[in-house]
Amino acid sequence: MAGALGTLVSLNDTSCTRPLMHHRIVSALRQVRQDLARQLDRPAILEACRAAGHTWRDCLLDPVAIVHLFLTQVLHGNAALAHVPRLVGSAFTASAYCQARARLPLAVFQEALRRVGSALRPEVDGGRWHGHRTFLVDGSSFSMPDTPELRAHFGLSARTRPGCGFPGARLMALFHAGTGLLLEAFAVPLAGHDIVWASRLHPRLEAGDVLVGDRGFCSFAHLALLVQQGLHGLFRMHQMQIVDFTPDRPHVDLRRKYPAEGRPRSRWVRALGVTDQVVEWFRPNEAPSWLSPEEYAALPGSLLVRELRYRVEVPGFRTREVTLATTLLDGEAYPAGDLATLYFRRWTVETHLRELKQAMGMDVLRCHSVAGVTKELTVYCLAYNLVRATMLEAARRQDVSVERVSFVDALRWLAGARAGEPLPALVVNPHRPGRYEPRSTKRRPKTYPWLTVPRHELRKRLLKQADAA
Repeated sequence: MAGALGTLVSLNDTSCTRPLMHHRIVSALRQVRQDLARQLDRPAILEACRAAGHTWRDCLLDPVAIVHLFLTQVLHGNAALAHVPRLVGSAFTASAYCQARARLPLAVFQEALRRVGSALRPEVDGGRWHGHRTFLVDGSSFSMPDTPELRAHFGLSARTRPGCGFPGARLMALFHAGTGLLLEAFAVPLAGHDIVWASRLHPRLEAGDVLVGDRGFCSFAHLALLVQQGLHGLFRMHQMQIVDFTPDRPHVDLRRKYPAEGRPRSRWVRALGVTDQVVEWFRPNEAPSWLSPEEYAALPGSLLVRELRYRVEVPGFRTREVTLATTLLDGEAYPAGDLATLYFRRWTVETHLRELKQAMGMDVLRCHSVAGVTKELTVYCLAYNLVRATMLEAARRQDVSVERVSFVDALRWLAGARAGEPLPALVVNPHRPGRYEPRSTKRRPKTYPWLTVPRHELRKRLLKQADAA
């Protein structure tokens, strides 16, 4: 597509002087990692445009400027469109920026995200757990404007009346356990469970990788799919699953028409400890809704799974006892204590999602179309990984673990760094092992009544009240 300003030029023409502010982010990234900065410089972005079959005009708001401006906007808390020209000190209108951003294909932003991910591949491949790359999976949600297109695609909460709420989307995210880098994220309709969409993350994993998640991802079908692809899973046991560590205990025979209730559905195989055992899970008779009958029939009839249980002695934790299910069956290669420690790292995914949704402002997106929301989410993932890369470099230079480097301080520096400004020493959070806080807030929010009927109906009521007075 062609832009709205300037004259059409050849795709190979890269001769045009740009205001320095368009390259501020790339200049800051050069102080962090040169190879990372190259993925967002002018040649790389224009190459992505050519690959997507996109044409553009030689103007102020060309594809390079749009990508950089969109990143700047997101790094400043998803600032309003009208504020973007003031952020960068350039003369263009919010409308022109919005239209140019809408014309740039989604594939350009996705290619930029892929390139940045490729540059960060060494960090993802390093720091292995018992020789395995480990990844954290979780689901969350975010809100968006109440437009007919978004309402039809993503849907409203079942408890929300039409005209009284906002569409919401389910966010599925895959993080690297060691670095916190975001490998994959996508938005799906709000209805449905996390496990319905989990298999879409499997292609980003490689043979031998370990996927760690909460009880929402623990099922026979999911573990069987992981094993089929040479992957491993470590999940908290689903609350409906009966676990019994008694050797040679009886189990439910699913082949019987009326199987006995109250017994485990798994067959005991061998004990690895008092509360550590290998059992055989059997494929349920009914296929889950998220798998076709053909896909479900291709799964094995049974699967060896390791079940282990441990107690949590950390003050402030609501859960005192945790039961895990994993496909890592070797008790000597993967001691129960190491598996418990690895699952404890799963809680860091909550911190990563909080950084995305609260620190960066992704809990409420601003675009009014499905394509716009997808672009916005892609740029958020891109910006998040750039902040994480900044934290990794700061941790290396300051000789601390990346978990202690302040995400907010890295975000602020990347958003406001001047051209050529070297990466300073970032704030290092104090090491506070075993810290716990009550799940309550001190500041009271202002209370207003909830909107229970459409706003136009309330306006009519107010007019009637005014006329009556």
